[in-house]
Amino acid sequence: MSLLSSSRFRFMAILAILICLASLTKAADGYYYQLKIYHFKSDAQLSRTETYLQKAYLPALHRAGIKSVGVFKSVESDTMGKRLYVFIPYKTFGDIKKVATAVAADRQYLTDGNDYINALYNDPTYTRLETILLSAFPKMLYAEVPKLTANKTDRVYELRSYESATEKQNINKVGMFNDGDEVALFKRLGFNAVFYSEVIAGSHMPNLMYMVTFNSMADHDKLWKDFGNDPYWKALSAKPKYQNNVSHVDAVFLHPTAYSDF
Repeated sequence: MSLLSSSRFRFMAILAILICLASLTKAADGYYYQLKIYHFKSDAQLSRTETYLQKAYLPALHRAGIKSVGVFKSVESDTMGKRLYVFIPYKTFGDIKKVATAVAADRQYLTDGNDYINALYNDPTYTRLETILLSAFPKMLYAEVPKLTANKTDRVYELRSYESATEKQNINKVGMFNDGDEVALFKRLGFNAVFYSEVIAGSHMPNLMYMVTFNSMADHDKLWKDFGNDPYWKALSAKPKYQNNVSHVDAVFLHPTAYSDF
């Protein structure tokens, strides 16, 4: 074999390896999520926005290629006011803009969502809209529809947010879920998670968010008791390297709407 042929062979072999590695990296990429939180001051606002979500926005997202969209209501005892949570999973970060562009150009959406889209400045359909962007954890790369048996009206969805004092501590807590296999512990105990994620843009950072689901509040209480008593959790949480990695925890209880895909 000539020197030129040998060099060409090595080049092609290296190229093949790089292509293979790129493919594996792409396959391992997780989903990105958008969590929209609508705040309302009246039942009328909430009703108008729900009509928009059910009749216009979700159908448009489905037409744009988003198979499943979650819509959740805060429980009646919520002290933070009337709210709706809309959870949208995307295969890539670029899909966030791509889907938004497709929805904005959807004629059926513009017709069905007219009341919401063209709401007057002095008669808005909500008082505030938050948007949080999230990146899926390696140990759960995409969102899953929970396998629950109870009626939707009885189900309890718990959205949890763990803030950390510093970025380094946030990375440590994310590592606890992935490298420490906290995600696997939740799965073994039957928490029926919808997603686990790191917040990449939001008003409370650095933090991570995840959602677990239950057939009832009684199931919720039992599973969290099992979690706290689990030997693996006790050993994991006692490790020195995982100490002081959470500075604040928020837990919000939600019910899925009748038209939610999750």
